[in-house]
Amino acid sequence: MSRFFVVSSDCHAGLPPEQYGEYLDPEFREPFKLAFAAEVAERETASRLFMVDEFNKVWKEENWDQLQGAWDHDRRMKMLDGDGIAVEIIFPDGVTEHNTPPFDAGLGLGTEGVIPEQQWAGARAHNRWLVELCQMAPERRIGLAVIPLLWDIDEAIAEVRWARKKGLGGVLIPSMWGGFPAYHSKRYDPFWQACVEEKMVVHFHAGPAPRQDYFMPEADGSVPVGAVGIYASEAGWWIARPITFMVWGGVFERYPDLRAVVTEGACMWVGEWAHLMDHRWGAHQVNAKMGDFTSHLKRAPSEYFYRNCGVGASVLDRREVDERHSLGLDCIMWGSDYPHPEGSWPRTPSEMTDKLRGLPEKEIAAILGGNAARIYDIDPSEFTSVVDRIGPELSDFVER
Repeated sequence: MSRFFVVSSDCHAGLPPEQYGEYLDPEFREPFKLAFAAEVAERETASRLFMVDEFNKVWKEENWDQLQGAWDHDRRMKMLDGDGIAVEIIFPDGVTEHNTPPFDAGLGLGTEGVIPEQQWAGARAHNRWLVELCQMAPERRIGLAVIPLLWDIDEAIAEVRWARKKGLGGVLIPSMWGGFPAYHSKRYDPFWQACVEEKMVVHFHAGPAPRQDYFMPEADGSVPVGAVGIYASEAGWWIARPITFMVWGGVFERYPDLRAVVTEGACMWVGEWAHLMDHRWGAHQVNAKMGDFTSHLKRAPSEYFYRNCGVGASVLDRREVDERHSLGLDCIMWGSDYPHPEGSWPRTPSEMTDKLRGLPEKEIAAILGGNAARIYDIDPSEFTSVVDRIGPELSDFVER
């Protein structure tokens, strides 16, 4: 091949918040107006906690035209072509642009202080708009329906089926379950079954964490020293945790065709985490006192992970690339994280070549698009004309 097929496993889209109103069911529009100011204030607080206010100001001034691709079709297509991306996986947006869905129905999908009916309304508003965005370029966009799963399994299943019928390709569900049963509970089996039947990939995206643990104010109102560093160090753990529960709970044993992805939590942890689970699963003296806690699994835990799961490796580090075989080459999926500043955009072409230069051609192809094609059931041969026009060239990855 002379050019590579690229799937971005991590892109984001969301309306300017005030525009979500028209996508809400009528009975939620007035509550949305009343809650809007408080939601904006909450996002501004989050920006201050993460010390991004000044950074964001400069970021927006420098990139405002293409940042509007977060909701504007034409600008988004320009971005995709410029980045060499044939297909994108689309998550809701977040703190950076303040265009997360209403009523806490964004990446976090928390439960504390949330009114379930309102969170569902916000999720549906985003999903309705996302369907419209994806229908403008259905061959290039795989949208993820926001599913507040914890409140009502039947409602979640109905939304999964609606989303698939409308052309969306996966779901985002909560990474944290608060006071609800965790994902090793068979309470969720009907939901996993529906995702298998509809071929909807399940996703967990970095961001959710117990914020109060990091940012509980000191007596003088200041943020504790090291709060952001602690959060950043643990953020990936919170999205790996649901997969741990699903593996040990036998979810992938019962539903071998279920696919799940963790995104933007780095991938350095994967190899050691998989090894640790296998070590605990193995029959040896260290585990003897715990009794039989493994016989419900017919495979080693790592086998379920590598068979059923992928890692959206946005913000990919060269060290992770160098250790790709011990991490699991077949699970690593490139992501640009557009339009967030911590990702590769607007430097994606150079970021790709810097991080992957010198690798064997087959391994570059796997990370950039092949692994994602398997997870999302994409046929790269259908994108020949797109790849010939925009795909990154093999020659750019040759070691200089």
